[in-house]
Amino acid sequence: MIRNIKTVFLFVAVLVITACSEKTEKYYHNEGMIFGTMYHIIYEYDKDIHDDIRAKLLEFNSSLSTYEKGSVISKVNRNEAVKLDDYFTKCFNKAKEISKKTDGAFDMTVAPLVNAWGFGFSKKDSISPELVDSLLQYVGMDKVNIVDGKVVKEYPEIMLDASAIAKGYGVDVAAEFLEKKGVKNYLVEIGGEIRVKGVNANGNKWRVGIDKPIDDPKVLHRELEQVIQMSEGALATSGNYRNFYVKDGKKYAHTIDPKTGYPVQHELLSASVYAPDCMTADAYATAFMVLGLDKAKKIVDDTPELEAYFIYRGENTDTLQIFYTEGFGKMIVKE
Repeated sequence: MIRNIKTVFLFVAVLVITACSEKTEKYYHNEGMIFGTMYHIIYEYDKDIHDDIRAKLLEFNSSLSTYEKGSVISKVNRNEAVKLDDYFTKCFNKAKEISKKTDGAFDMTVAPLVNAWGFGFSKKDSISPELVDSLLQYVGMDKVNIVDGKVVKEYPEIMLDASAIAKGYGVDVAAEFLEKKGVKNYLVEIGGEIRVKGVNANGNKWRVGIDKPIDDPKVLHRELEQVIQMSEGALATSGNYRNFYVKDGKKYAHTIDPKTGYPVQHELLSASVYAPDCMTADAYATAFMVLGLDKAKKIVDDTPELEAYFIYRGENTDTLQIFYTEGFGKMIVKE
């Protein structure tokens, strides 16, 4: 399963706010577990195609899940001969693209460090400055490439972890499957990452909630910070309030800075990113949590396809502050 930890809504802060009317029989609501988290899929169609959607998601899982020993990415990590499929190749190329645009803040090769800090698919090591330094040599998207259909690594110890991009990509896989079926109205949500099109069963835009960044690893005390409405596009949220642990009185969150090798410590508490597709939104949301508020704002300003909503801690205070782009503001429900 593609996941960062064994909880639902790992480093996301999004809740679907919608309901199906009993009078609209052509809207189907499917739900279940995938990638180690819950999914909800609502769509207007002439029949229930849940089995087909789930089969597509499982096919995708067999490519990019580091929890599946036989997956493409697991074989790449073990340096075994494997034929790269379209899922892996598209994900890898998008990761390369966003890594370049974020000056390396988004990096699939951070896997050894994520594992070492106890947030990955492998066992936790006894972390030390020496271990971090030794693992940093294997981190960097410039150290791995696809050449003639094969993954070529600078070091065999390099490993890839798609957890910060694959959940969003899985949302796209389900959404694009529905579109190929001719579905014009749908919402796909997997672990809080969302993509929508059209309207809900009541003929209104889809409504989505953004959580307050409250430390709540078991997701027992959720509070909404904002509600937005969407008729197209995708939304992903990353934050350090779900997936973390406390040791010796210090909080260690799952977002690892690929350049330092340590969990990030800055004022940005959550980043919600709107983009045309969920894979892009997911990856940028993670990158922004690495970069912090100021650098994240600059990238959003320089990238027309993105809109963002940032929740951060005010200077010298625990008071929550909000920043959002003009385009994001247009989606906020004012009522």
